[in-house]
Amino acid sequence: MYLHTGCQIAVSPNTKHFAVDWLGVEVTRVTLGIIGMGSIGYKVAQRARAFNMRILYHNRNRRRKEEEEAVGAQYCAKMEDLLQQSDFVMLVVNLTPETHKLIGKKELGLMKPTATLINISRGAVIDQDALVEALQNKVIRAAALDVTYPEPLPRDHPLLNLNNVIITPHIGTATVQAIRMMAEEAIANMLAVLNGQPIPSEVFPK
Repeated sequence: MYLHTGCQIAVSPNTKHFAVDWLGVEVTRVTLGIIGMGSIGYKVAQRARAFNMRILYHNRNRRRKEEEEAVGAQYCAKMEDLLQQSDFVMLVVNLTPETHKLIGKKELGLMKPTATLINISRGAVIDQDALVEALQNKVIRAAALDVTYPEPLPRDHPLLNLNNVIITPHIGTATVQAIRMMAEEAIANMLAVLNGQPIPSEVFPK
């Protein structure tokens, strides 16, 4: 929110000076709650550690002790505990019947009024109507969404008119390098199948 609004102020033709009392929120030494500690969630934790953030996580399966210690992460068996303690809550889960609308009115109500909700998973993991209400009523401070439901949102969707939400067009992996690596991995998997070799990135049904 701070960066987005700051950019608008910097380029606005109406800007005469920069306010000295316009302040943002630090990420250093605050609490980050990660919901979904798979490979992506763990990489988020690695980066958060560099900011000296206190890291909580909730996952179906607890990580090994040495993995937790490597990033300084603390396991929360109950998602509610994570929501109540976190200054930033990041959603990094797969969309399944169990995670559909995982974050709704009840969960938003458990969060701090100063907290920010970040979603880099799938839009349907959040009950968007409940999120709109929470943002309008300042139940939480803000939201940052790389994903929505649907994508793009209808142009009259209320999320688009709130000043405490920032939305990006599902660009979490949209870099030249990431797309190239994904293509190379797909090709390596196809060649392995054609040559009767073990598949490097085989996905097993649950």
